[in-house]
Amino acid sequence: MVFFKKRVSDPLEELRKEASGTMRIESIFKHGERIPDKYTCDGEDISPPIRISGVPEKTVELVLIMYDPDAPIGTFYHWLLYSIPPEIAEIPEGVPRDKVTAYGVQGINDFGDYGYGGPCPPHGHGTHRYFFVVVALSERTELEPGADIDSLMDRIRGKTLSYGVLMGTYSR
Repeated sequence: MVFFKKRVSDPLEELRKEASGTMRIESIFKHGERIPDKYTCDGEDISPPIRISGVPEKTVELVLIMYDPDAPIGTFYHWLLYSIPPEIAEIPEGVPRDKVTAYGVQGINDFGDYGYGGPCPPHGHGTHRYFFVVVALSERTELEPGADIDSLMDRIRGKTLSYGVLMGTYSR
């Protein structure tokens, strides 16, 4: 595993200072429920479907950040997907781990890979929370593939119109 030095501890805290959380994010698990094994390192390790609604009219780009604030090393980033067209209402299950997809451009997660890396907490470490945050932006991030969380958050600051959050749990 590759771990990046992180400055951003909880992107949700930063977003709450800028905008209201009026967007709705849904998946096959409800907020606060356990993420099915299929979407974790104990299963197929593919991304779950993400449905997005309530996107503000003036949105020019969406960004998705998935992270675990309960990781023993500090906040661990599992998925960075940006340059998502605002008209996309659903990101389907199993987004390829390519640099650029039909759904957006992928950053590097804390596993050191492009795309999604599912929940994989240490055995016996208790239940971890996994936040899927979708952000509506008033300007484009204009980032190349492979951005890290710090670069992405630098481009989001001051451009957030709204956001939505879905939190799932997982333990091993």
